[in-house]
Amino acid sequence: MSSEVVTLVRELEQAVRHEVRAAFVEEFEALGQAGRRAAEALEAVRRVASLRLALWVIVVVGCCSLIPLAMIRVAVPTRAELIRLRSERDSLKLQVAQLAQRGGRIDLRQCGRDGRLCARVERSAPRYGTDGDYYVLKGY
Repeated sequence: MSSEVVTLVRELEQAVRHEVRAAFVEEFEALGQAGRRAAEALEAVRRVASLRLALWVIVVVGCCSLIPLAMIRVAVPTRAELIRLRSERDSLKLQVAQLAQRGGRIDLRQCGRDGRLCARVERSAPRYGTDGDYYVLKGY
């Protein structure tokens, strides 16, 4: 081969190497940019996912806090209700005591075949009435 051909081959080889190197660098830079864009997109997705997770945590914690509070609010009486219920309890206690004094402890039953009303009496107590037909009821 002649020296001109060898020179041309070397120059062609250098040009091809230069072009291949330039194409490789260009593709490598494009790949790097694509990688950066992908990383930015993944970071954006991570931020959105973190915000969604935070929102869900807030919702779940809020529900877990509000449900027991609502149940307590419904189940526990208010101060006014407590005052009213205590007053009603005291009134009922007084009525029960009055009923007990007026015969509330009488032991009444249905007696005999006809189911007649009868009461338990204190046999050791004296009889009363003109005919002695009144008895003291047991417990009084």
